[in-house]
Amino acid sequence: MNKAALLAALTLTALAPSAAQAQSLNNLRIMAPASPGGGWDQTSRALQTALQTTGIAKPVQVFNVPGAGGTIGLAQLANAKGDGSQLMTMGLVMVGAIITNGSKVDLSKTTPLARLTGEYEVLVVPAGSPHKNMKDFAAAWKANNGLAIAGGSAGGTDHMLVGLLAKAAGIDPRKMNYVPFSGGGETLAAVLGNQVAGAVAGYGEFEAQVKAGKLRVIGISSPKRQAGIDAPTFREQGYKVELSNWRGIVAAPGIKAADRAKLVEALDKMHESKEWQDTLKTRGWTDLYLSGPKYSLFLKTEAARAKGILQEIGLAK
Repeated sequence: MNKAALLAALTLTALAPSAAQAQSLNNLRIMAPASPGGGWDQTSRALQTALQTTGIAKPVQVFNVPGAGGTIGLAQLANAKGDGSQLMTMGLVMVGAIITNGSKVDLSKTTPLARLTGEYEVLVVPAGSPHKNMKDFAAAWKANNGLAIAGGSAGGTDHMLVGLLAKAAGIDPRKMNYVPFSGGGETLAAVLGNQVAGAVAGYGEFEAQVKAGKLRVIGISSPKRQAGIDAPTFREQGYKVELSNWRGIVAAPGIKAADRAKLVEALDKMHESKEWQDTLKTRGWTDLYLSGPKYSLFLKTEAARAKGILQEIGLAK
C-alpha cells in the first residue's frame, strides 16, 4: 500500500464511529403508564439512565401517561403503530387491569421486548398473631373464610396471590375476604393495627416492620428462598403457589423486524452492563431478565394464567 493510500485508510479509521456509537439507538421514548414515583416510573427512569450512561441509546426520554392500571397508556402505544422508537414499561399489574377493566386493547397490540425485574410477594401477620406458619394460617382461614387479608387494589398482584393461596388451602376464592387498599401505607397500617388477620405485598413494603419485630412473614411467593429474606416459600410449606410482580418492556405494534432485533439487542447489552447490575443491587430488584421469543411466549402464558386466577376470584368472565 503506498503512502497516499495508507494515509487515506488511517483517516477513514479515525473518522469512523466506534462500534458502540455505530450501534447506538437514537431518540428513544419510554412511556411510564402511571404517575411519577411509582414502580413503572422508577423502572422507566432506571432504564433511561442505564441506556444513556452506557451509550447504548441516546437521548432517551421518559414520559408519564397515568390511569386505569396502565391501560390508558397501552391504548396510546397501540396508536403509535410502526414507531420503532416508542417503548412502554409494563408488568403483571397491567395484565390484570386489561382483564378487569375490559380493555379493548390488550398486549397482543404491542411488540414484546423483555422482562426486566420482579418482586416476590409475602404474606405477613402481626407479631402477636397465633399463626406461626402457612399451615397454621390456612387452618384458621379454612375454619373461617371471612378471615380478612389486606393488599393492594382489587384485581392486582396482591389480590391474585391471595386467590392462589385460598385455592391451595382449599378455600373458595370467591368467598375469601380480601380487603383492598390504594396504597402500601394503608395496608401496613391495617395489619399493624390488627384490623386484618394478615396482609400481602412485596417484601419491601414490610421489611422495616419485619426487622423491627412488629410483623412476621408467613411465606414468600418465590420458587426458592431469597437471599436477605428470612422466610420460607409457600411451596416448601406444601402450597404450590408462585407469583412475581414482574416488570417488562414492550414496543409499539407493527414495527420492522430489524427494529425489534435492535431493541432486543440493546436491552440484552444493557442487562449485562455494570450500570444495570449496580442498579438492581442498589434498588433491591430481583433480576428476572427474559427477552425475545421467550418473553413473547411468557406474556401469552401469563395473560392466560392471570385470567384464570381472576375468573376464580370472580373478577373476570
